[in-house]
Amino acid sequence: MPKMKTKKSATKRMKMSATGKVIRSQGGKAHLNNGKTRSRKRNLSGTTTIGSKQVTQTYARALQG
Repeated sequence: MPKMKTKKSATKRMKMSATGKVIRSQGGKAHLNNGKTRSRKRNLSGTTTIGSKQVTQTYARALQG
């Protein structure tokens, strides 16, 4: 049976933290920024973790390869 390939699009967009959570950057800041407040754009600049346990396990499998 061949090795499982890593999902390259997933590795470019997210990474695993030391505690096993999946970290991704927040979207919504690339364009159409005139209508957004300063504080909203500032809050979008950081990173966030991916929510539910089932989704986290799916992404973790994609990142491991």
